[in-house]
Amino acid sequence: MSALQGLPMPASFTGFGEKALPFFKALEFHMNRDWFQENRGLYDSDVLAPFSALIEAVNATCIAKGLPMRGTPKSALFRIHRDVRFAKDKRPYKTHAGAVMTRSGAKNDPGLTYFHVSPEGCFAAVGFYDLEPKQLAAFRQAIVGAPGRFRAMNAKLGAAGLAFDPQWSLKRPPREATGIEDADLIAALKLKSIVVKRPLPDTLIRSPKLVDACTCLIEDALPLLDFGWAALAVLEPERG
Repeated sequence: MSALQGLPMPASFTGFGEKALPFFKALEFHMNRDWFQENRGLYDSDVLAPFSALIEAVNATCIAKGLPMRGTPKSALFRIHRDVRFAKDKRPYKTHAGAVMTRSGAKNDPGLTYFHVSPEGCFAAVGFYDLEPKQLAAFRQAIVGAPGRFRAMNAKLGAAGLAFDPQWSLKRPPREATGIEDADLIAALKLKSIVVKRPLPDTLIRSPKLVDACTCLIEDALPLLDFGWAALAVLEPERG
């Protein structure tokens, strides 16, 4: 408790509402403003309010544990309205809810924790998503330049049951892999996003235990965050 003294107490997270996932299934079927406005109260009570409480609770727990992830409901939560200005898909609403926490709390800060709530599968993920070309090059250089350190980091992830998500892998190795024969290094260099994740069962998202599950993932993935932040530090010499 002493680590939280002086901090505003977050709203108690008791779990997402029973109708949170069914709401998104129904929204996908109706997908119009009239239906959404008629059911806005359900979205607010079973999705938005619990998600806000989850972010506040995870943020407070990270502070207490000294974990470098921050976020508020205002900074972390994504809007349910889709930006359709330049999209071929003109559906007005997303059929999932998502939120991001980072070191600074800003969504565009590299090295993030992402929470995803959807009828098609809920999960939490940690890592470096959709890096800019210069950031990805710096990350790859860190792998090539210090393969032992990379393998030690990867071993810690493996001990926690985590592995890089292969969906972000290129079909062919990038130029940084030229001359490298080790399969584990080549596989890592092919990744466009370096992310680990854990599924969140539907029963878990309706439970207060979700807070511990999310902060545990952050703690387990900290070696990846530390490795990536060190790799990207060459691009941000002014960061203290």
